[in-house]
Amino acid sequence: MSVPAALSTRSGKYLLRRATADDLGPIVELLAADQLGATRESAAELEPYRRAFEAIDADPAHLLLVAATPGGQVVATMQLTFIPGLARRGALRAQIEAVRVHEQHRSHGLGREIFEWAIAESSGRGCTLVQLTTDKKRSDAHRFYDRLGFEASHEGYKLRL
Repeated sequence: MSVPAALSTRSGKYLLRRATADDLGPIVELLAADQLGATRESAAELEPYRRAFEAIDADPAHLLLVAATPGGQVVATMQLTFIPGLARRGALRAQIEAVRVHEQHRSHGLGREIFEWAIAESSGRGCTLVQLTTDKKRSDAHRFYDRLGFEASHEGYKLRL
């Protein structure tokens, strides 16, 4: 698999591609439009996001992706990170983070298409596991991940610094 990739859903076609610095505003708006992101994200000041974008973009172990309409509107985003490790006989794993789909583009198959692309990309890179974390409050997301075949196999912990 590679990007850009054409995605087809029940509601139309999208282009999945690597994010560019010009996409930062729309990506942050997607993050802030979320039930949890509304309290911690803001597109008013993009500089901290710009620094993070530069670090992500410079590292080949990270893919920051966007899905855009044929007119170029960014309507979804995902970060895919490839993590080498010693566990599982030196397995490479993929971590999916910061998945957001604009509310007008949900429930038409776009999220599924993005995840299927990410899973195929991970497999193609030799990953033996794709993992993600999700907030316990995201019950709709949990049902979506279950339908994709993910298992809630671990309890996650975070320590805010």
